[in-house]
Amino acid sequence: MSISPLTLLTPKRPGQNRFRPILAKTASKQVKQQFPETKLAFLLFYQRAFYRPTYLMRHTLFAFIVLLGFTSCAQSQDKKSTASAQKQTQKPTAVSHEGLAVATFAGGCFWCTEESAEKLKGVQDVISGYTGGTTKNPTYEAVSSGTTGHAEAIQIYYDPKVVSYQTLLEAFFAAHDPTTLNRQGPDEGTQYRSAIFYRTPEEKTQIDAYIKKLNAARAFQAPIVTQVAPLKEFYPAEEEHQDFYKNNPNNPYMRAVSKPKLEKFKKKMEGKLKENE
Repeated sequence: MSISPLTLLTPKRPGQNRFRPILAKTASKQVKQQFPETKLAFLLFYQRAFYRPTYLMRHTLFAFIVLLGFTSCAQSQDKKSTASAQKQTQKPTAVSHEGLAVATFAGGCFWCTEESAEKLKGVQDVISGYTGGTTKNPTYEAVSSGTTGHAEAIQIYYDPKVVSYQTLLEAFFAAHDPTTLNRQGPDEGTQYRSAIFYRTPEEKTQIDAYIKKLNAARAFQAPIVTQVAPLKEFYPAEEEHQDFYKNNPNNPYMRAVSKPKLEKFKKKMEGKLKENE
């Protein structure tokens, strides 16, 4: 049996503004299969608009902005044609990594995770890149295809006298959802997996203990699925992906996805951030 869009747009009775509970009970599976979430959202929006014209006037602009924002990290940038990519600026000066400790994490799109890590006290430099796969010298396009085995990751250079590895772990779990397998928000694929790449047995012990603690405390609504693996090789991403959040504040993905995540992160890590952050 096929479900017509007109059926979805029809209220239960004349004059009723609430849409039918179409995702309830037996109809749920059929509706989801026939109407993917994005299309279904449009149907529900226009159902309300049809019976309440003022709804359309008030919400069209808002809906347009949200739909623009909820694209994936990969889709929101065409490096050959996007104006924001043409305005990319390089990091002002190279930061010396001498005497600094290094940590590598993957928590979804690196445009946001890089900015989160940059705000921590004691962090001197953060490099966006790729790791965890088998392809040598991968490109952004190749990693985005999900065929390289690599994850979008960040390499953090920090002063262990100012910030501990334990604090970096806390920040990592505060910056993303570690319970969704191969997915962060609108970004889906193994390249967006949650992962921690350790360098020493001591780091692995610390990681395993902290994950066990979080699960025992039920810090999240579901068990943590973060991959814990030894670091093999880290490949820095292309220059246009470094400091992407700072260089592209008006990018739809930055405004709709990254900025809200960053604000939540700042609240969770209050007291451990650099001044004026």
